[in-house]
Formats: sequence, C-alpha cells, structure tokens
Amino acid sequence: MAGRFETLPGGGAAVSLDDVEISILRSLAVQLMELIGPGDEPAADADPLAALFAEGPSKPPSDPALKRLFPDAYGDDSEELRAAASDFRRYTENDLRTRKREDALVVIRVLDGLSADATDEGGAVLKLTPDESRAWLGALNDLRLTIGTRLEVTDEESEQLYRLPDSDPRKPMVMAYLWLGALQESLVETLMS
Repeated sequence: MAGRFETLPGGGAAVSLDDVEISILRSLAVQLMELIGPGDEPAADADPLAALFAEGPSKPPSDPALKRLFPDAYGDDSEELRAAASDFRRYTENDLRTRKREDALVVIRVLDGLSADATDEGGAVLKLTPDESRAWLGALNDLRLTIGTRLEVTDEESEQLYRLPDSDPRKPMVMAYLWLGALQESLVETLMS
C-alpha cells in the first residue's frame, strides 16, 4: 500500500501514510476549513423550516480560491444570467459550504484517530468506510482546487510543474498539489473497482 489506496473488504479504502503525510494532510484540511469559514449556521433553537429557506450570499467571493470552490452557476454573459446565478448562489452556497466543511472535518477526525493503527515504520494505515471515502474524495478535490488556484496552475502549464527547480519558491506547494492529485486519482480508481 505504498501511497496508493486499496479496496477494503465490504467497501471503503485504505492507504499507508507516514507521519509527515498525516501532518501535511491534517494541516491542509484545517487550512481549508479556515478558508471556507464558519458559515452562517442557524441557532439550535431556530425554526427548522426557516433554516431550510435561509438565504446565503448573492455575489461570488472575491478570494480567487473561494471563487473556484463556489463558482457561478451560469456565465455572466447577460444581465438575466447574472441574476439567475445570483439567485442560485443565494439558495445553494450555504449548503455547499456546509458540505465542504463537513468533508474537511471528516479528514481531520480520521487522521486524528490514526494513532491506534500505527505501523512499525511510523505513520499508520488509513482505513476509510465508504462514506468517509466519499468525504475524503470531496476534500482532496477541494484542496487541489484551492492550491491550484493559489499557484495559478493552467492546463498548459501542468506538465512544467514536474520540472520545477528546487530553488523555485512554489516547489513545496506544487509537490503537495501533485501528491494530492495522485491520492485523489488512486481513491477514485479504488472506489470505482
């Protein structure tokens, strides 16, 4: 299980991670939660029906990474489409933010619970249920989108990322971006098998 997910009997996936990989994944998931923000959660005693119809923001975020995580539903070619995108965002973004926070929280909780599965070499074998696997897939995707946006990665430039010199200050984040992509691809392949 050298850095690739494998299928678990009964569903789910497993991968061996060393202590550094665990630390990086946890740190990135915490940063993702901070970027997404706490959200506007209704109070515990709030009317559940009113919470169902609570309105969210109507404009896209100004932060490029958040804009990538919460894109407009429609192009902004016309006033009509901009109005439709605004309405769509108003009624869907809060739920989307909640799901993204929940996915990142699953990553953090699973990683925090790994000490019981420690390996002899340091690190642990990460074992995910089918539901945890789906949450991890969402969080890995969100992490890649965020890092890719911060690095300003384009399709044309993606091959060049493999050849960055060690002196390039983007190198550590590029390595994380590529590693997360490999983990994501491996998890997708495992879940599809």
